[in-house]
Amino acid sequence: MNEEVREFADYLLEGNALASIDFIKYKQQMTTLEIFDQFFTPAMKYIGKLWENNEITVADEHLATGTCDFVLSRLFPWQEERSSAAKKAMFLCPEGERHYLGLKMVSSLFVESGWSVRFFGPDLPLDSALKAAEKWQPHVVGLSIAIVYHLPLLREYVQQFANLSARPSIMLGGRLAGMYDLKPYCSESTIIFDDLHAAHLWLENVKVEGESNAAL
Repeated sequence: MNEEVREFADYLLEGNALASIDFIKYKQQMTTLEIFDQFFTPAMKYIGKLWENNEITVADEHLATGTCDFVLSRLFPWQEERSSAAKKAMFLCPEGERHYLGLKMVSSLFVESGWSVRFFGPDLPLDSALKAAEKWQPHVVGLSIAIVYHLPLLREYVQQFANLSARPSIMLGGRLAGMYDLKPYCSESTIIFDDLHAAHLWLENVKVEGESNAAL
């Protein structure tokens, strides 16, 4: 891990939102994806390792997460209503799943690509999630999973969303998506992103397809 990532992680651990924001503002020549991939993701992974090794407390980890969330909300688009013609995507974590920062980054990439996004965050019960989806009729439902013992519940979420009348595309990401084969817990049509680059590539392909169709 390079020194800049460690510096950014230290600001997050200190709960120093202003220093964190200033740090990221100096990276304005970089794309949103590059900033997420090169600073936010490795910094939070480093903080997670410190917690796993008992080098920081749960309180330290929560402070860093809250500060990171604040910085993401302050500097990057993450939830926006657009025209009725815009594609719609909703993002959430299944009940009990509280690791949501990666999902928030993905939602920012969608907003940046012109999608109308609703970000429901962590720990959303299935019944409430389904009601929200039936009412809003999203084209995409994005889920995130980071803890192994939530996998059985993930299967139920995927199945229920796949049966909605609007037939949204189901997308899955999170820490486990880059570590294990999650296909047994998904439908055949579920799109699995193992990192932010995969999500960005999918968005770029959709954009190209949309532009091609518009030109016909």
